[in-house]
Amino acid sequence: MKSPTKRRSPNARSHTDHRPNRPTNQVRIIGGMHRRRLISFIDADGLRPTPDRLRETIFNWLTGHLTDARVLDVCAGSGALAFEALSRGAADAVLIEANAAQAKQLIANAELLNLSASTQIIHGTSPTALDALQGPFDLIFIDPPYALDLWQPILNTLIDLKLIHENSLIYLEADRDIDTVISADLLHAFTLIKATQVGQAHAYLMTPMTQEDLKRADGLEE
Repeated sequence: MKSPTKRRSPNARSHTDHRPNRPTNQVRIIGGMHRRRLISFIDADGLRPTPDRLRETIFNWLTGHLTDARVLDVCAGSGALAFEALSRGAADAVLIEANAAQAKQLIANAELLNLSASTQIIHGTSPTALDALQGPFDLIFIDPPYALDLWQPILNTLIDLKLIHENSLIYLEADRDIDTVISADLLHAFTLIKATQVGQAHAYLMTPMTQEDLKRADGLEE
């Protein structure tokens, strides 16, 4: 005779039901001391990590410029760009993120990578959140949600607050050509160093023009 089947109470829960909700999305750090480590990010509108292929290109561009750099990630999202820079030798990074849940996840990722001491994570919107920063920064990532069209306001604010120095490197990512998201007058103040396109993403690396460069461009050099 079979033993009677023990039925689970309707109120009983499986062990997995007690687990906290966790982000299901992850991106891998591709170089440096944290190579192959995974960081997590939430599902949110406009949050789209820079693809691995493009990220590899960006950091090839930045070879020789990362050691001890001060980094600013203006619209951090997953944090992949800032954490990648830290993994490859940057001194510290400020990450600004508008989504409160993702800002908390960035803190968790920094703790996971033992990078809490070298990161400052700010829950706020750009460009407003830039007001609280002490600059300048050596490397600045500008990769906002495409639909918000924040490229020009962010760049103007960085200049106004003197968060850019004459040798700063600025990475800008958009969904279209740079001359359609930044005015000609503002672009005139920068030298475009590198540019590429991977899928929908248009990627640019630039640096401020020196006064001598500006004079030459304007035909004012003696």
